[in-house]
Amino acid sequence: MGVEFYTSKLADAVNWGRKYSLFQYPFVTACCGMEFMATAASKYDMARFGAEFPRFSPRQADLLIVVGTITERQGPVLKRVYDQMCEPKWVVAFGVCASTGGFYQNYSAMPGCDQVIPVDVYIPGCPPRPEQVLDGLMLLMDRIQRGEGHNQIRGKLRHEAEVAKKALPARAAGHLPVVK
Repeated sequence: MGVEFYTSKLADAVNWGRKYSLFQYPFVTACCGMEFMATAASKYDMARFGAEFPRFSPRQADLLIVVGTITERQGPVLKRVYDQMCEPKWVVAFGVCASTGGFYQNYSAMPGCDQVIPVDVYIPGCPPRPEQVLDGLMLLMDRIQRGEGHNQIRGKLRHEAEVAKKALPARAAGHLPVVK
């Protein structure tokens, strides 16, 4: 019981550190890029939230910000970038085109980047205002603190599955009680 208490406090401290040290990788493909750049300017200043320096290598980033329209041909490239990012990783869909495909309802536009990768936060708008971007960033930071990001949940499920797999031989041998 005491171990769980310390583990939860350690997890809270780790999540607090992750919350304030987001290393972003901007995947900018369209006109929303101008509004995205405005969020890093002095008036809105994403640096207040610890997400100031863009990393242009996915191996150095943990926050993927998908900005603009994703075409069907860009889907595999986006997936490769996502797969190269370090764990845990988070994704923000910036604008209506990244979220739903926007007004490009044709054969080449992907209807949202969530067709290829999991998305943690959707920021609506065409283009979204910098205030909306900061609000979405704060929403993501709250999810990271609570451990509710896609990768954090998947990591917990993976850990629980490993623990259950290790417990199966012991239960089969009769060493542990089986709960029904």
